[in-house]
Amino acid sequence: MDDFRVLLLVGLSLLVVISEAAIPTKTLRQIDKANRDGPYLGLVIPNQFELNPLLQHPSYKPSNLTIDVSGRLFRFGTVAGQKAILVMTGLAMVNAGITTQLLVTLFNLKGVIHYGIAGNADPSLHIGDVAIPQYWSHSALWNWQRYGDGPENPLALEAGGDYTRDIGYIKFANYSTKPTDNFLNNVWYQPEEVFPIDGTPEERQHIFWVPVDPHYFNLAKKLEEVTLEKCLNATLCLTYPPKITRVARGTSASIYVDNAAYRSFIYDKFEVSPVEMESAAVALICHQQRVPFITFRALSDLAGGGTEESNEADTFTPLAATNSVEVVVQFINILSQSLVEYE
Repeated sequence: MDDFRVLLLVGLSLLVVISEAAIPTKTLRQIDKANRDGPYLGLVIPNQFELNPLLQHPSYKPSNLTIDVSGRLFRFGTVAGQKAILVMTGLAMVNAGITTQLLVTLFNLKGVIHYGIAGNADPSLHIGDVAIPQYWSHSALWNWQRYGDGPENPLALEAGGDYTRDIGYIKFANYSTKPTDNFLNNVWYQPEEVFPIDGTPEERQHIFWVPVDPHYFNLAKKLEEVTLEKCLNATLCLTYPPKITRVARGTSASIYVDNAAYRSFIYDKFEVSPVEMESAAVALICHQQRVPFITFRALSDLAGGGTEESNEADTFTPLAATNSVEVVVQFINILSQSLVEYE
C-alpha cells in the first residue's frame, strides 16, 4: 500500500468519525475504491456547453462510475486512453475554486487540465485561436483608494503588509468622456494570499502571477501543429484560420468583460491574452496543493474590442468550445507519449 493510499484511508476514516453528514459513508467508499484505480488526470470544465463537446468526443470513454460530492458530479472514464475524472465547476471564481479543491483533496491525481472559452485582449490573436498562458492572475482583488489620495500615498493597511502598490492601478479619471476628475479615484491590483501545503499553516505567502506546470507548458508547444476547425457550417466561417499558441499571460475575474476601454487597459498594463472567469482559481488551488496543471482557452470574442468580429460570443462560442476540447484531447495524446518515452 503506497503512502498516498495510507494517507487517504486515514483521512477518509477521520471524515466518517468527525462528520458523516459532510460526506456520506457510501460516497467515501466509492472514493476509496476509485482511488485504487488511480492516478487520474483531472479535467476541470467551467460550463455545460464546454463539457458537452468532450462527452461527445470519440476519444472519451465513460465508465459506469460517477460520484456526487457537495453538488459536484465527478465523472470517471478515459480520454485518449488516459484515466480521467471530469468535473464541471459552474460559472466564475468561487465555483471553480471550490470544485478544484474538492477534486485535488478527494482524488488520486497526477495532474489537472482546465479548458474552456475566453475573451481575447491580445491584438495579435483572433476569435477561434486557442491560447495557452504560462502565467495566470486574479485581477479582481483590489484596494480601492479613497478620493484625494494618489500613487504617492500609502494604501489603507499597506503598512502591515496586507496591501501593496507594487502591481499597479487603474485611474478612473483617465476613462472619463470629458477631461475631469472622478470620485471613483484609483483601484490598485493586489496579489493573492496563499497557503501552500509545504508551507507553514497560517503563514501567508503572496502571489499575483501563478505559473502553470513547466513540463506541461513545454509539451504544449507541440500543439501548434494541430489544425483546428474554422467553420461553424457551410456558410459561416472565421475570417482567419484558428491557431494554437503559447502566450505569456492570462487573467481571470468574476467579471464578464465586454468593454473596449478596459480591454485595452488590461492588455497595455499586463500584456494578457485570454480574459475569463475561472482559470486563476484553478491555478491558485493547484499551485497551493502542488498539483501540476495547465489551462487551454479558446477565444470566443474580443472582450469588447474589434470591429467586424466583435460582440459575436453567441455566434462563435460553440466553435471555440469544440476547438478547446480538441486541443485537450491532442494534449493528452502528447502527454501520454511523453510518459512512454520517459519510461
